[in-house]
Amino acid sequence: MTNLRLGGKEGRPLVQGGMGVGVSANRLAAAVAREGCVGTISSVDLRRLHPDLMQATGRSRDKQAIEQANLTALEREIGAAREASGGRGAIAVNVMRAVTQYPDYVRTACAAGADAIVAGAGLALDLPELARDWPRVALVPIVSEARAASLITRRWLRKDRVPDAIVVEHPRYAGGHLGAMSLGEVADPRFDFERVLPEIRAALHDAGVDAERVPLIAAGGINSPQRARAALAAGAAAVQVGTPFAVTEECDAHPNFKRVLAGARDEDIVVFMSVAGLPARAVRTPWLATYLDKLPQLRRRAKQRRCTLAWDCLAHCGLRDGLPQAGQFCIDHHLAAALRGDVDRGLFFRGSEPVPFGAEIRPVRDLVRYLLD
Repeated sequence: MTNLRLGGKEGRPLVQGGMGVGVSANRLAAAVAREGCVGTISSVDLRRLHPDLMQATGRSRDKQAIEQANLTALEREIGAAREASGGRGAIAVNVMRAVTQYPDYVRTACAAGADAIVAGAGLALDLPELARDWPRVALVPIVSEARAASLITRRWLRKDRVPDAIVVEHPRYAGGHLGAMSLGEVADPRFDFERVLPEIRAALHDAGVDAERVPLIAAGGINSPQRARAALAAGAAAVQVGTPFAVTEECDAHPNFKRVLAGARDEDIVVFMSVAGLPARAVRTPWLATYLDKLPQLRRRAKQRRCTLAWDCLAHCGLRDGLPQAGQFCIDHHLAAALRGDVDRGLFFRGSEPVPFGAEIRPVRDLVRYLLD
């Protein structure tokens, strides 16, 4: 395995995926970086990890106060991760294009010292413009097919920028928001690494970019050294791993969160349409099972309403905007419940594949050594 070069950093070819709300914050990201890999902080609603910020905004209806609290929390998390990592590895920040604070999260993360911005849940066409004052910060879009990679690259070239790397996520295996337009497309063979990685390299070449200088990072279903080697053999320069890192000792979520993910069986994992209008994969908790049963009638009654949390976390929300084709629930509310370990009401995003150590909750170091060594 060769090292991954990301911006001005070089390290082992393993990236920890961003997981929100609050699941991958400073503790997990720093632990991964200390192993010489890329640790990732998920930027969304990080105030929930800071008691003083939650005391000030937990019951607030002041949108500006909530948004500022989240930016303050992001600065704190990046600073803490950089200090705890001791200069090893790299600290990335995952930013969802679908959230309303996307521009502010990007600028705040760059100014706070993030080594890379990883952007998904939408096409980050404007990312070079948002980060133009921080040219040393690596910019990494997430795509699932060559068409999206080509569009992003061609648009970025107009700003004299090319991706420092591209995460290529397989919807059949990944957890959270998936890079497919419908539930029926999730298992489409066009997303297979053996097919899509060469297609993306060809798309980069056609756009006038030296494809060998843009590392492709395979994401989704990487749960063993055999899967990692297969992805690298298919043309990836590195792999990104999410769920296996979520069940490590250093993961920032509640122990119940880790037990739910580690204990999930195949029949417990479901794919459904999230409030962002994208397919999503999660564990069937009591709340989610009830929600899915009631979904047909909820869609029939879909109508516009005020944001239940007063801060409009998503730019397009199925519940707030009354979109029948999207989910009809508050995603931030249920992700926050999962972070707290509320097994009954939480939304527990998870990949489709078994985790490496079964029900065991082990240190990040064990996972890195297992996957790479």
